[in-house]
Amino acid sequence: MLDSTTAEAITTVIAGLLLILGALGVVLPILPGSLLIIGTLIVWAVLIGGPVVWTAAILGTVLAVIGWGSSTILTGRSMHRQQIPRGPILIAVVAALVGLIAFPPLGLFIGFAVGLFGAEFVRRERDWRAAGTASLYALRAVGLGILLEFLLAGLAISAFLIGSLAYFVF
Repeated sequence: MLDSTTAEAITTVIAGLLLILGALGVVLPILPGSLLIIGTLIVWAVLIGGPVVWTAAILGTVLAVIGWGSSTILTGRSMHRQQIPRGPILIAVVAALVGLIAFPPLGLFIGFAVGLFGAEFVRRERDWRAAGTASLYALRAVGLGILLEFLLAGLAISAFLIGSLAYFVF
């Protein structure tokens, strides 16, 4: 626990900035967004201390873990349902990284989509309709997973904001 109110305020502002960076990491998966949010909330609670801070940090951590897990499960199940193996996904991730370097930050999404379609096109024996359908289904699942994870990350950050406000005002 920190000794002065100034140190606590500075720590809280830094934690808030890291949480915003974590939320951006959920949408632009360059950083592990949910993991950054979870780590920031726990370190913030350890440094500041107190029941209000710990309650906000635990609530925010639970929300971020639920978002991270449900995004992963939702995306994985959707890919499994569409019978997309890991190979095309890995190719899409590599293409996304190449796209990120070539056309930051939009290239990440374009590279993923093009890489996934290309891998599915080859895997489905050059049937562009089947590859397109599978790719669109997979992209929709990934987008929905990111949206869900971002929503729960936002709720985790809201818990931090309410906890910070309650700690410093009351």
